[in-house]
Amino acid sequence: MSLPIQPISPLDGRYRAAVAEIGEYLSEAGLNRARVHVEVEWLILLADRGMFGVEALNAADQAELRRFAADFGQEQIDQLAALEAVTRHDVKAVEYLIREHLTSVGLDRVAELVHFACTSEDINNLAYALTIGDAVDRVWQPKLDAAIAALTDLAVATRAVPMLAHTHGQPATPTTMGKELAVVVHRLQRQRARAAALAPMGKLNGATGTYAAHLAASPETDWPALSESFVTSLGLAWNPLTTQIESHDWQAELYQAISLANRILHNLCTDVWTYISMGYFRQVPQAGATGSSTMPHKVNPIRFENAEANLELSSALLDSLASTLVTSRLQRDLTDSTSQRNVGVALGHAVLALDNLTRGLGEIAIDEAKLAADLDANQEVLGEAIQTVIRAEVAAGRSSIEDPYAVLKELTRGRRVSAADLREFISGLEIGDAAKARLLELTPATYTGLASELVDTILR
Repeated sequence: MSLPIQPISPLDGRYRAAVAEIGEYLSEAGLNRARVHVEVEWLILLADRGMFGVEALNAADQAELRRFAADFGQEQIDQLAALEAVTRHDVKAVEYLIREHLTSVGLDRVAELVHFACTSEDINNLAYALTIGDAVDRVWQPKLDAAIAALTDLAVATRAVPMLAHTHGQPATPTTMGKELAVVVHRLQRQRARAAALAPMGKLNGATGTYAAHLAASPETDWPALSESFVTSLGLAWNPLTTQIESHDWQAELYQAISLANRILHNLCTDVWTYISMGYFRQVPQAGATGSSTMPHKVNPIRFENAEANLELSSALLDSLASTLVTSRLQRDLTDSTSQRNVGVALGHAVLALDNLTRGLGEIAIDEAKLAADLDANQEVLGEAIQTVIRAEVAAGRSSIEDPYAVLKELTRGRRVSAADLREFISGLEIGDAAKARLLELTPATYTGLASELVDTILR
């Protein structure tokens, strides 16, 4: 027995609830709603300018057309499906949909201004710019902001919690958990700002970007100026020079910024996962949740693993889009048409990842005792501090020790050194009394420099 028709993508199946907002914009229906909006606004503008002697639409008629565009829903989706089944052309179906509405409200007199002098890409590039811009502004950025806020809260809460750092996977100079998390926040803040600064661009200039049809119909009109006025009226930046297609460079730049944010988040996921495995973070058990189907003791870090995988998928798609969309054979090919239909999938995986990551950050608690135990067990990390102080004392003329680095290397490399061993070593050093007192008071837990204060960087 065959199954009823099923979604292939998990974004439309298992994870639908988490990513549904993306469908409001980056779906076929969302694209068609934007197409209707663009076509209606172009019609209104041309009529308003009295093009070809057409009388301007009054306020009520303009309001009716804008209501029609704004109320785009299932009825219009069904109508478009029926029209496209005949036209075999999605943008032409939109044109006929609007023409039918004009007839129904007694506005046939302006029907020839629908899609006037436009190539399909004139409508599509503007519709995509609107939908992608809205999806990023209204869905992706708020999700990213929520993750940044959760991470910021955790960074602030743990700003003074000392932690054994690991470079090359080996014990290194101590830091604080909050400072390390703040580094990620700072990186994400930069990419968030970068993405927000990229203005969606659009064009309306005809079949090969020359305004040829426009000029043939009205040689006296300044069509580039009219195009710029129209595009900017939609809230988009104007691209003054294109082939048939808008070049999509702005999209590539945006996807690169989002992809980089994804990779920063991916790095966070793998680090938090590692901290959980090390015992630095405990996962807070959720009521009714099962960790392992056979090992009852386990609480698996599934939020971070899910986020990690979805970030990888999102970046793979975004990188492909960024490289594909900026190339087109001669004046146009259709590689961009198929590619752009996957923007929603790429952002959907990013949004799903952000949802899981934010939830995951709210389900972990720091284990300060574990962090303290690791610091106490790695006294040798103070070797950096000791040799640096000795060098300062030599420079100041208060010590004659030769090659302080080599001295500490001999003491600590590949060896476990106790706190007592270090105190004995420091006590025997030829250095000033003040320097010796500072070193004797130092512990791995207190050797964190300005780590706590550096967290303030992300709060400015």
